[in-house]
This record gives sequence, C-alpha cells and structure tokens, in this order.
Amino acid sequence: MKSWAEDLLSSLEGIQDETQTFQKIETAAAALGFDYVAHGLRLPLPLSNPRTFIQSNYPIEWQQRYVAAGYLDSDPSVLHGRQSQAPLVWSREVFHNAPKLWEEANSFGLCVGWAQSSLDAQGVGSMLTLARSGEILTPEELAGKEFKMRWLVNITHLALSSAHKSEMRKAAPPSLTAREIEILKWTGDGKTSGEISDILSVSENTVNFHIKNAVAKLQTANKTAAVVRAAMLGLLN
Repeated sequence: MKSWAEDLLSSLEGIQDETQTFQKIETAAAALGFDYVAHGLRLPLPLSNPRTFIQSNYPIEWQQRYVAAGYLDSDPSVLHGRQSQAPLVWSREVFHNAPKLWEEANSFGLCVGWAQSSLDAQGVGSMLTLARSGEILTPEELAGKEFKMRWLVNITHLALSSAHKSEMRKAAPPSLTAREIEILKWTGDGKTSGEISDILSVSENTVNFHIKNAVAKLQTANKTAAVVRAAMLGLLN
C-alpha cells in the first residue's frame, strides 16, 4: 500500500499546469484540516530584484489588501521563512511587530496558521503556509500531522518550482569550460589573478583571459558579479 506522500506524488505526476498542481495541494491541505493554503516562490536572480511568484486560495479581498498594504515586506512569517527553515506556528506574539497585519488577517478568517520554508541547491526558495479560521492548532494535532505537513512543504516546492527552474535554465548562459569554472571558484575564494596563476601554473594573462570569457558568457559587469551569478545558477557545484 502506498504511503500518503507517494499517493500525493503520484497524483501530481505528469501535471504541467500550475493551477491544477495547486488544486492538488489545496486538496491535500484540506485533508490535513486547513481551509487555506498559500505558496510563495522566490527565484535567486536577478539579485537586485529576485522574481517572486505567489499562489493562494486566501479570500480575494485579503489578497488585494495584502498587496496594496505592502505586507510582504513586513510579514513576520515571511521574514522568518527567509532566515530559517524551521516551522512557524502563527500567534499574536509572532506578529507583535505587525499588529495591524495580524488583526486584518484575522478579520478575513486567517486566524490559525503554520508555515515552513524550503531552499534547494539551485537557490530557489519557497514557503508554504497552511491556515484556517478556527480551532487552534494544539500540540497534539501538530504532533500527529506535522510529518505530513513537512512532506507537503517539500512536495509543493518540488512541484511548483520545476517550471520556473526550467525557465531559469533556458535563460542561463552557455556552459562554462572546466578551466573557467576552476578560475571562478578560486576567485570566489578571494584569490587574485596572480595568485591563481601560481596555483594553476599558468600565466596571469591566461587567468585574465578565462575570467574575461566567463564574464562575457555570464553577461555580468565584472568578475565578482560573474562568480555570484555562476554560483546562483549552480554552475560552480
């Protein structure tokens, strides 16, 4: 007999449409006792303004209010998710620095919530939030359901990030050569061109030649930006 996680993965297999995928996530959340579910996904690039995608079945009026008030930048649960992958249970104390956000969310029926973020090797981060209007989340309920809730976080990230990562890979620059990767790694470790030339037993001009090529391929302004972009794209792994 398949496990709960295997059943959910099987139900998502072959689905390409994000809306259909999210509907499956909603169904799984409802089975765990949550009326509402929200998922935010953040791509690592561009660094100055990372692209963010949000899907939820929260009341439309609350979604509009959340955006209009700019709550994404001050939401304590989001700030927590950016710093830690530990689960977070909503409470008045958690939102003590954002009392207006807490009161408004409650007025729309978002009173009880649990959230956890996920970060993969490609630098794509996301956070899944499960919420409902009543029935506090007791320690007993959490103990019985948190394993599945954590699984839902990972499955949701896997299912909803795949399409966006495909887009990111399509937009990625041509592959770097082994030598370019090697030199960018040493550059990332703080080595100068002269030091790298000694390490690799090549001329400094050769090192600079490879750095110049890598910068051009990665479409960056300098070698520091090239190292950062290459790392965020997973090219230095």
